[in-house]
Amino acid sequence: MPAFTTNQWIILALVLILGWLLGLMTMAGGRKWKKAFESERAARVVADGEIVRLTAENERLAAERDQRMAVEKERDSLLARSAAANERIAELEKHSPAIGSRTAGTIAAAASGQRDDLARIYGIGRGGETRLNELGLHRYADVIEMSPNDEASLEGWLGLSPGTIADERWREQADMLRRGEFDEHARRFA
Repeated sequence: MPAFTTNQWIILALVLILGWLLGLMTMAGGRKWKKAFESERAARVVADGEIVRLTAENERLAAERDQRMAVEKERDSLLARSAAANERIAELEKHSPAIGSRTAGTIAAAASGQRDDLARIYGIGRGGETRLNELGLHRYADVIEMSPNDEASLEGWLGLSPGTIADERWREQADMLRRGEFDEHARRFA
């Protein structure tokens, strides 16, 4: 073993004590840094979760925006079609007489009591009744006696889908109303 002098032993003891003190100080600061690291890691986990949630919300909102844009585009298309149809109607109304011969016949039939209330039939309504009267259909019997060809041409004239009269059972309703079964009709078709 090498021989040490007293000074060397003192220096060696001081270095050991200094190392021990430095280790104690480092260990105390290590706990502080470890706590800071753990809190930073917890904050990062929360931030990552928030990023995932916000990304999903952003995707949902983008899909909703795309859907709204499609609806707005469809709405604009329908408005344009409606405006064109209204222009065409206005043009046709300029060239048609205010009261036609059929309208006059309808008014005369109503005044003389020679017509039934066709508006009671589900699917006709007041406007449809006037149009039916203009075509010469005034009574429930007129609706009951329609042939399939009459029915198809009436659907075309009224702008109804083919088969609407059969689907809404106009003949059956007219028969019930002709017999005076108003309560039963209201129960079944209202």
